[in-house]
Amino acid sequence: MAAETQSTDWSFGRIESFVRRLGPTWLAGAIAAGPATMVSLLAAGAGYGYTLLWVVVLAAVLGTVGQYLAMRLGLLTEAGIVSVVEAHLGSFWAWVLVIDVVLAAGLAQLVIMKTLADVSATVIASAGIAALADPRIWGVLWAIILALGLAGGGYRVAEIGAKVLVSCVVLAFVASLFVVPVDPAAAATGLVPELPGVGGAVVAAGVLGGAVHITLLTMQSYTMRTRGWTEADRDIAIFDVVSSMLVAFGIFSLAVFLVAASVLPESGLDPATIDEIQAAEALGPIAGEHAMWVFLLGLLGAAVSTLGGNTIVPPYLLADKLGWEQSVSDPRYRAAIVVVALASAVGVFLEGAFFQLLVIMLAFGLVGTPFALAVILYLLNDPDVVPETNSWLENLGGVVLFGIATVLAAEFVQEELPGAMDGELSSLFVVAFAVAMGLAMCGLAVRYVRERY
Repeated sequence: MAAETQSTDWSFGRIESFVRRLGPTWLAGAIAAGPATMVSLLAAGAGYGYTLLWVVVLAAVLGTVGQYLAMRLGLLTEAGIVSVVEAHLGSFWAWVLVIDVVLAAGLAQLVIMKTLADVSATVIASAGIAALADPRIWGVLWAIILALGLAGGGYRVAEIGAKVLVSCVVLAFVASLFVVPVDPAAAATGLVPELPGVGGAVVAAGVLGGAVHITLLTMQSYTMRTRGWTEADRDIAIFDVVSSMLVAFGIFSLAVFLVAASVLPESGLDPATIDEIQAAEALGPIAGEHAMWVFLLGLLGAAVSTLGGNTIVPPYLLADKLGWEQSVSDPRYRAAIVVVALASAVGVFLEGAFFQLLVIMLAFGLVGTPFALAVILYLLNDPDVVPETNSWLENLGGVVLFGIATVLAAEFVQEELPGAMDGELSSLFVVAFAVAMGLAMCGLAVRYVRERY
């Protein structure tokens, strides 16, 4: 009996230890479950019913694969991804990776700030305070709060509060699953891969981009370094990845999508024009007349939480490239955080509704993701970089992830081509970025073949 009790205590103690030490991928998961992913899932369900369920399921699985590979690279090298690239591939490729991430994270910063400012203004207007219902005021105010909080380390309180709000709205969606009339037979048809008509590729790319965004992949090595994790922590690291991306993020994605697909299509909503007021109807069955407030506060919390995590990504990579200490104790790193935070205020001047911009933002990030995946796979298969190269199963998962991300990114770029040919600046930027990343991947492939064969 004593032995049995000891075994049980050890098991509970081990589980408690694992839960207490969770962190790096949960931070990535919190960013992944941000306003852009929520909006993409709502647009997918509202516009196409259950048709894109396969993308939602695939996103959780592939997001887990991506974070697992990034985790392996961080554990085996015990260094930031940029310094590893510079040491083994050279300074040029390190700069390409930094620029790739800065562009994707920079656009995300602007669009999420626009979302946060617009939602803040809407909440204030709903409360009857018209004098403060200007998004520009909130854009500047949030940028200052972001800069002071992150540079001084006091942003943690705001981030905890934001995550509480996000948790509440996620729980509301999960609870709604038990209330809304989900059609299992119709939902099952959505597991068959199919891209619906015009706009479907953008929404699908947005859903997948929320799980395998380049910022999530590149930040993994840095967040693990702050925890001091090494190869000896492989078990907790794998548990961290699976519990956060596959389980928590997967439940979040399925709940939001299934509720939206079950409730919103009946309203005949267009995914290209859906707004926050229409999207809030998805919570009507569980929140009733308070659905709008629950949804707006959850969206606000998701924006605050995601913005805090996204702000530190470009400074992390830049500091790694230039040899700065990745801590606010280094004035150069602290200044970089302040610059990124304050520059995000420009986002309030972006044209268009933030709902649509959030989906495009994730799709744009997906365009830069295949290059980061190619770099990670390259390094994980080089015995001079890691003591234990990828197994065939790990490579298979990485190649599948790379292939699907590339195809959906290409579909998104293809939809942007007509706009680029008509001279639309946003479409031209997307196409030019895609061409640059394509050339970078070709160059990396040539280098790999030359070295190996």
